[in-house]
Amino acid sequence: MAIHAMHPATGGERYIAPEERDGGSSVVWFTRDLSAAGLRKAFAKVADKLDGKVAIKLHTGEKDGPNIIPRPWVAELVAKDLPEATIVETNTYYVGDRDTTEKHRDAIAHNGWTFCPVDITDEDGFAEWPVEGGKWFDTMAVGANLEHYDSMLALTHFKGHAMGGFGGSNKNLGIGCASGKEGKKWIHTQTSDNGKTWGGQWSVDNEELMEKISESTKATIDHFGERIVYINVLRNMSVSCDCEGTAAQPVVTPNVGILVSTDVCAIDAASVDLVVAMTNAGLVHNHDLVERMTTRHGFRQLSYMHELGMGNWRYDLLDLDNDEAPVSLNDAVAHVVPFEG
Repeated sequence: MAIHAMHPATGGERYIAPEERDGGSSVVWFTRDLSAAGLRKAFAKVADKLDGKVAIKLHTGEKDGPNIIPRPWVAELVAKDLPEATIVETNTYYVGDRDTTEKHRDAIAHNGWTFCPVDITDEDGFAEWPVEGGKWFDTMAVGANLEHYDSMLALTHFKGHAMGGFGGSNKNLGIGCASGKEGKKWIHTQTSDNGKTWGGQWSVDNEELMEKISESTKATIDHFGERIVYINVLRNMSVSCDCEGTAAQPVVTPNVGILVSTDVCAIDAASVDLVVAMTNAGLVHNHDLVERMTTRHGFRQLSYMHELGMGNWRYDLLDLDNDEAPVSLNDAVAHVVPFEG
């Protein structure tokens, strides 16, 4: 555990534009095709990175959650490209449909995730994986069963988040792989090495929360090394996380497309940049999601991942709909139309 008393950075409310960022760059592929075929087209760019026993880290959602990645898309991907894969999840820290394994399995079945195995990885406890270079954690508690897998696809519904500002691949892994009653508690609550807590259940926020989420993610991506890849689906992007289920705020942000990369920092940076680009170009009313990222200091996720060496926050965006030609952010969102539920 070894949680350290540290001070978070500041400035997480400031959006740093791509031209202001330093360091190297990674490839992020983009398609406008929001469909099962589009998801498979995106996955094909990184499929060769996965071997052995494959985990798909997916948010299966609260019961009847309206905004999760469509189940038929994932079913087709699994059937045609990943027939031996397993969806992996962890129980929640908060009380709800998924805070115990029994309730969680009921929600999984209710939402139709029955076409392949689903492993609630903390059902049998947790394992501590090292956080190399972390300032908050030396280790992170992840679901013990994650150790059974050789490679991972982080399949993420990109959206807003009540505390994180946005939920991309970083949040999907940092919160979604952390065990429900240990790792998630360490992230969300002020906790000492001996397990003593102070403050409330959600007493960590702003830059501290972004940094702790990112360090948790680092434990997972360091474990899998080059055998982890990322897909972000920019569709039905409420300002609310899928954890809020049917209580999620109405979607007003337009659908954009699907991104894929081997770099967790680059794919989340590109996702954020595409949302901002819609606002900057004046194409649509898109204030809500940008405001949510800003007011929660969510941009610290990107800068801290970059600082930790988790990837590059600069990237080359390649258009899968046009022979992988480079595409600007403005051109990548030129097709969007007001969201219609």
